[in-house]
Amino acid sequence: MATLLDTGIKPYNHYGAYLKEKYNGKKVFKVIVDGNFTCPNRDGSKGYGGCTYCNVDSFTPDTARKIPSIREQVENGIERARNSYGAEKFVIYFQPNTNTYAPTHLLKMMYDEALSICPEHTVGLSVGTRPDCLDFEKIALLESYTDRYDVDLEMGMESIYNETLERINRGCLHDEFLDIMKQLEGSKLELCVHTIFGFPWETEEMMLKYAKEINKQPHIKFVKLHHLHIVEGSIMGVKFKKEPFKLFSLEEYTEFLAKFIPLLRPDIIIQRIFGIADKELLIAPNWDMPKSKIQTEIDKGLEARGVRQGSAYQA
Repeated sequence: MATLLDTGIKPYNHYGAYLKEKYNGKKVFKVIVDGNFTCPNRDGSKGYGGCTYCNVDSFTPDTARKIPSIREQVENGIERARNSYGAEKFVIYFQPNTNTYAPTHLLKMMYDEALSICPEHTVGLSVGTRPDCLDFEKIALLESYTDRYDVDLEMGMESIYNETLERINRGCLHDEFLDIMKQLEGSKLELCVHTIFGFPWETEEMMLKYAKEINKQPHIKFVKLHHLHIVEGSIMGVKFKKEPFKLFSLEEYTEFLAKFIPLLRPDIIIQRIFGIADKELLIAPNWDMPKSKIQTEIDKGLEARGVRQGSAYQA
């Protein structure tokens, strides 16, 4: 018997369907750019060592890590996306580290260069950053592109609990996230918030409250939901090898999402529903299947549980 998944309909608002509708069926692909940024809790401004879960290489494909110039990264990324995935339109995605952590005039030079390489087929700019690395001047710069591109500002909220943020050496408290969200009220930017589920000291009840905090911000358009995974080269990885702690299995994570997604505001679009690292860097949890298979298993699990995004949402 056919299911909704068989027709491409998922039990939540997913990014692929959003892009397909927005761009009239064109295949849109994100091209990752590494601008060689650092972070304030890596360079000593706020601390050293970065967030305890983070080895930045684990979140950046080899194709972006090994190519030095922005032009080469964009040209090669577009070529690969066209040849491998039949991509027709592109979003330039400044992803690794904190991509607003530089003087505004330098940011403008970098964004301008990346966007100039294939202007006739580039439809968007996506910039990943931290709440404490934005100000009115940088927000104004990003907004200056919105007359030509869709501009997606992706911010790492990670957790809503200050205790967690301190324990993971985030160098940024939740109050700073709330402050920048207030500054962004009425902005033309499309806001995306990144969360991590599964810190071992946070209970399920605590994690489900993330949904209420996200729902309170009407200008949040996208979310990226990740489970905690442990990677080589991270402080948490060293600790995990000495004293392993409980992490989500695939079944457990699906069960959690089945409780979380109904609480999430129904208009929010889910860009990503889990995270993954390169095999050579991943310590745990190892779900031992390719990314596409994990996606399918989660989607099937959610559908089997009768999940519908927003079905338990309370304004």
